[in-house]
Amino acid sequence: MASSDVARQGERNARPLSLSGHVGFDSLPDQLVNKSTSQGFCFNILCIGETGIGKSTLMDTLFNTNFENFESSHFEPRVKLRAQTYDLQESNVRLKLTIVNTVGFGDQMNKQDSYQHVVDYIDTQFESYLQEELKIKRSLHNYHDSRIHACLYFIAPSGHSLKSLDLVTMKKLDSKVNIIPVIAKADTISKSELHKFKIKIMSELVSNGVQIYQFPTDDETVSKINSAMNGHLPFAVVGSTEEVKIGNKMVKARQYPWGVVQVENENHCDFVKLREMLICVNMEDLREQTHTRHYELYRRCKLEEMGFKDTDADSKPVSLQETYEAKRQEFLLELQRREEEMRQMFVLRVKEKETELKEAERELQGKFEQLKRLHSDEKSKLDEKRKALEEEMNNFSKKKAAAELLQGQSFSSNSNLKKDKDRKNSGFM
Repeated sequence: MASSDVARQGERNARPLSLSGHVGFDSLPDQLVNKSTSQGFCFNILCIGETGIGKSTLMDTLFNTNFENFESSHFEPRVKLRAQTYDLQESNVRLKLTIVNTVGFGDQMNKQDSYQHVVDYIDTQFESYLQEELKIKRSLHNYHDSRIHACLYFIAPSGHSLKSLDLVTMKKLDSKVNIIPVIAKADTISKSELHKFKIKIMSELVSNGVQIYQFPTDDETVSKINSAMNGHLPFAVVGSTEEVKIGNKMVKARQYPWGVVQVENENHCDFVKLREMLICVNMEDLREQTHTRHYELYRRCKLEEMGFKDTDADSKPVSLQETYEAKRQEFLLELQRREEEMRQMFVLRVKEKETELKEAERELQGKFEQLKRLHSDEKSKLDEKRKALEEEMNNFSKKKAAAELLQGQSFSSNSNLKKDKDRKNSGFM
């Protein structure tokens, strides 16, 4: 019998009893509060929006402090996610707050790079938590949870409609994080335009199937206020850390030549509504939704990709050991198959190489025979030329000897004629 079946059987067998005196387990809520207070809490906010839309200013205004801000230009080559962690304390409650800012969001020509870096960052935080859970020796009690609990998506106050980048990004993120859309710098458009803009935004989100975070209404203590606040989404906010004197008190406001916009005046903007819903009422629900909804979906998909499952084909429970052994056997079979494929491929490549070597050897042998024949032919021609030359030399020698003989005979005949002539001349005298 599975553990869940045992638990349900135990619940059915539970019997209500009346106590005859005070026992003390009614102090459990106080014990939980004390334990949580001593350990502290963590909360992570992701701010997505264009450069200069007021993300850092709103964070400073929300938590009534001055965080470490970095100026960024509109010429970033790619989107960078900058995470800064701060330790805050209010009364005796400590909060480890992490603010993740998207630097250069929407400034590139290729808009896909804008949202892909954000998706990868959120998945990386889920993966880190999953790896900590899968360790043999876990330390989740002191593990710094970096999963994003709330995503404030800053919408430019254009007054017309959402940009395609906004719709695509929110659609990619709605299953991974709690999205709370806010209209930034809401004091730049009139109230009538702002009301129409809110309706237009919600209509586009619904028509494109984008699921934003809805404040929970199942708790009776906050159901009324959360239901009302769901009707105010997206919040139109104004941020400012400057204080202006209004009457006898100093208030956070933005001062213009035509008047003053008070940040905490609900007639001017929805900043108070956002702060109340995000921090005062639903912070714990945002943390819980991140774990039970978004992280569990990521964890389930990753484990299914790894081959783990709860039940077999017959809907019977499957233990982790059985799944591990099955995956191990599958891995070994796959490894053997790949080894056999590599062995066959190696043998085939060796045979191919042997064939190539034999063909190359035959080709070289043919070239060698051809060169040998050429050498023999050249040698024969050379021998014939040598013989012809020798014959010519012999003929030349014979001709030379004959010429020399004729020349000698001619010289002797000339000498005899000269002697006869001389004798004749001497007889006349």
